[in-house]
Amino acid sequence: MLRLNFKPCKSLLPITYPKWLSESPFLHTFPNTITFTTFLQHNNQPIQNPQLLYQGTISLDSATYTHLLKSSTRSGSVILGKLVHTHLIKTSFHQCLFLQNNLLNMYCKCGEIGFACHLFEQMPNRDVVSWNLLISGYSLVGFYSKAVEMFCNARMDGVKLDKFTYSGVLSVCGRTCDVELGVMIHGLIVVSGLGSQVFLTNSLIDMYSKCGWMNQARFLFDNSHELDDVSWNSLISSYVRTGLYESTVEFLVRMHRSGLALNSFALGSALKACSSCFGGSREIGKMLHGSAVNFGLDLDTVVATALLHMYARTGDLSSATNVFKFTPNRNVVMFNAMIAGLFQSDTEISKELADDALRLFSEMQRWGISPSSFTFSSILKACNAVEAFGYGKQIHAQVLKNNLQIDEFIGSALVDLYSLSGQISDALRCFHSTPKIDIVSWTSMIAGLIRNGQFEHALSLFYDMLGSRGKPDEFTMSSALSACAGLAASRSGEQIQGYATKAGLGHYTVVGNSQVCMYGKSGDIDAANLAFKEMEDRDVVSWSAMISSHAQHGSATEALSLFEMMKRVGVAPNHITFLGVLTACSHGGLVDEGLRFYEIMKRDYGLPPTLKHCACIVDLLARSGRLVESENFIKNSGFEDDPIMWRALLSACRIHGDTDTAKRVAERVIGLEPQAASSYVLLYNIYSDAGIELPATEIRELMKDRGVKKEPGISWIEIGSTVHSFVAGDRSHPNSQVVYEKLEELLEKIRKLGYVNEKAGSDSSVEEQKDRSAANYHSEKLAVALGIISLPKSAPIRVMKNLRICHDCHTTMKFISAAEGREIIVRDSIRFHRFRHGSCSCRDYW
Repeated sequence: MLRLNFKPCKSLLPITYPKWLSESPFLHTFPNTITFTTFLQHNNQPIQNPQLLYQGTISLDSATYTHLLKSSTRSGSVILGKLVHTHLIKTSFHQCLFLQNNLLNMYCKCGEIGFACHLFEQMPNRDVVSWNLLISGYSLVGFYSKAVEMFCNARMDGVKLDKFTYSGVLSVCGRTCDVELGVMIHGLIVVSGLGSQVFLTNSLIDMYSKCGWMNQARFLFDNSHELDDVSWNSLISSYVRTGLYESTVEFLVRMHRSGLALNSFALGSALKACSSCFGGSREIGKMLHGSAVNFGLDLDTVVATALLHMYARTGDLSSATNVFKFTPNRNVVMFNAMIAGLFQSDTEISKELADDALRLFSEMQRWGISPSSFTFSSILKACNAVEAFGYGKQIHAQVLKNNLQIDEFIGSALVDLYSLSGQISDALRCFHSTPKIDIVSWTSMIAGLIRNGQFEHALSLFYDMLGSRGKPDEFTMSSALSACAGLAASRSGEQIQGYATKAGLGHYTVVGNSQVCMYGKSGDIDAANLAFKEMEDRDVVSWSAMISSHAQHGSATEALSLFEMMKRVGVAPNHITFLGVLTACSHGGLVDEGLRFYEIMKRDYGLPPTLKHCACIVDLLARSGRLVESENFIKNSGFEDDPIMWRALLSACRIHGDTDTAKRVAERVIGLEPQAASSYVLLYNIYSDAGIELPATEIRELMKDRGVKKEPGISWIEIGSTVHSFVAGDRSHPNSQVVYEKLEELLEKIRKLGYVNEKAGSDSSVEEQKDRSAANYHSEKLAVALGIISLPKSAPIRVMKNLRICHDCHTTMKFISAAEGREIIVRDSIRFHRFRHGSCSCRDYW
């Protein structure tokens, strides 16, 4: 090893230094020392004073320069290569064509195509090798059109092209799927008399297969006079690439019968074909495993990795683990395959599998194997699946340590990590720090914002993606429609649906499912029905979404009919489907049917009840007046310590005016969740409805003492492309005066029809009088008044609210729908209320 010390680079630059090299930032950032990974000699003697090299006293010979350039090419060290080039110019060394070609090769292989092009243009003499190197260099960095242009220039300059020239341009044709150009090159090869060379036959087979012309590739193979191992390997891998998996195995058998020894590449390709799970693929894979053992290839890392992947994909995880354990020389690819194999199952990633993946990650680090970007993205996926967010942050630190944060797959996994843990600001920071944002990154970030309830921000980001010429896929469109569903913005949803149809994405099931959800949550059940009927392929999510939409709209009969139809067409319901069915029964007052479906879910489908299923049963029983039975169900459900269960019972106590049970239940739920305002408000309303003033006042005082603040009621309505929001007594709207005048006009009109505020009366307390006055200007009433002013009479008025609608507003909406002849749809936190002709779709059972 020789360490060379020299002065800063500027002192070494001659005045005649080429402009294209002197302008390189490299020349201004030379270190003071460079380590050559070779021994430099002059006249076969070691150099005693290396500083003489840079003073121009000693020049190296052509062989040494060539050796150094090849060393820099192998190591990918463009710094070392440029240093050699600098010394060549400094010493005015006469560069022969061979040495210049080595320089050109170094720049091309190191990705410095600009330097390579300048060097090529300044070369006084060029041969076919020079042209081949530049064609290969352009292809290597993805400048395929320039590579083809150089091929044409070489022909026009009269260069006698060789097999490497044609092979290089055929590689470009294969990568760009330009089969027309490939056919022309094939013709030139035949005309030049090189068509019989097996090297070019292999290149042509590869080009035709990459362009999807497998018949032509096979014809070329069958009619070639000379074939080698590469020919067979090329065709076998081509069959795998094009999805002809059974043909892959058949061709491997033919290769063996022809007398050729199987190699690791051919076996690996055949095993990859078996991973596709075609009929009998696992058995064939096991036979190939036996062949690999017979040929002594089972311990080859390539074959072992393919075996591992095959077993994992076909569901035999134990065999995959055994292959991994008994392979001696494991590399990062094999560790990656084992980690990915743990997640091949269609079921959710279990904590046990995630722990195995994390253990493998630790093991590969103990072996001194550096994780790749694929390793980190897989491990982050495991952390996200089991919500191991603390460990995920540690992995993030290692990503930064290995300088892999710029990888778009890792960036997407980090966005998922932080959005799942509720740290949306950190998720956004990871998203914006990813230099190359692909469609997966955009979709992950949009979905993360939706997951955290930031629907407006999600839609804004979707429009930013479109503005940056991003091309959304079906999952992006599904997420954008989900954001519209969260906002109940049907107008925006219709526009996005139109974009999806125009982009050819409307036929995807995932997009259709989101359309059903969007229309259902926006209050347009008819449009949801239409979207459902127009879907070509309906899966369990499609049926569940439509059943849940009917359930939320109070259409219990339609929801149960859909459930029966779903079973008839052979789609097995899941836990989401049954949640929709139980919700429909609860909102429709179908107690016996609900209990029957609850038992069917457990008995016939083996689905264990979740918290939400049990909460539906509590609501179902309690609404029907069976409060004692409902309370006993809670105690035996296994979710006795969850406030959601008790709050459902407390809500029913208000319906039936059972203050004794309400007091006991409220004490329980407040003890479980002391800072939840909804429980206090429910108990206050129960006492207030019963006319028991003292306890109601005490509840208010208790809230003040504990610092519990009631969540403000917010209602919003979409008019055109604008969403208008209101709170109770809100006067911030630009047209608030007109809205209030319209509301007073409506209230006066419905009073003549018999409307009376529920809290009205001479014996009302001062507090109740204040509540009655405020109730006249609840947010949903203001939103409805704006809707009547702004929307045509034929258009339904759709209002969304974050809390449950109160009794007075519910009564008011019925009267307004009759007085104005308008259809009013209000979505509260529980369900939809569809007011028409003075009645509600809930039939006052809510």
